Amino acid sequence: MLRLPVPLVISFLLVGCDPGNVDARTEKMTSEEVHGSVTTSSATADDATTAPADSASARSAADLRPGAPTDTAIFAGGCFWCMEPPYDKLDGVRSTTSGYTAGSVVNPAYEQVSAGGTGHTEAIQVVFDPARVTYDRLLSVFWRNIDPFATNRQFCDNGSQYRSGIYPRNATQKAAADASLRAVAARFRQPIVTEIVAATPFYAAEEYHQDYYMKNPLRYKFYRSRCGRDARLEEIWGSAAGR
Repeated sequence: MLRLPVPLVISFLLVGCDPGNVDARTEKMTSEEVHGSVTTSSATADDATTAPADSASARSAADLRPGAPTDTAIFAGGCFWCMEPPYDKLDGVRSTTSGYTAGSVVNPAYEQVSAGGTGHTEAIQVVFDPARVTYDRLLSVFWRNIDPFATNRQFCDNGSQYRSGIYPRNATQKAAADASLRAVAARFRQPIVTEIVAATPFYAAEEYHQDYYMKNPLRYKFYRSRCGRDARLEEIWGSAAGR
């Protein structure tokens, strides 16, 4: 049995997307606290020195097709840390950006959004090559990574800033989003509470939030497990969870 030093255990327990865990999200764990298992080098990369081989940064030039036309999609599925990975691994996705949308404050900071007073939700912006991956495919991935029955929360994170949503940028995306919601609603008896609202300005989150799962894999995995995200997704979606 692995025996972790007390400071590490305490730090792990603080990790989360919840507003009460601002310290954990501003990266204050030291290299001594991780007991030599990972390297601390900066506020944005203190749990890892390399990114996973299948990350967006490791994609081939052929996959990214420089110069190819792109489209953009915006989704909210609770903690934005957890919504980047399922899209980053999709062939045809060029980038994912964590941020804030559907609110009333211009260029909000994390502390403002997490306090719940700006109306924003934590979201991700997905830039993709429509010749390689369709918007319908992105929608399918979205649904299977959220709890569509949860009002103003996702998993262990509570508050309107964690509500789920699809934010179409044009009539074509709106029609596809509506169709996908109808398909999901037909599958379940519980009402679907995920909002579909026309896209409003999307503001990129602070740099330490971007690619969090690659920069801080230990904390990310612990948070995801502690939050019960995978267990709940499997309960809802079965073998299709997270796909």
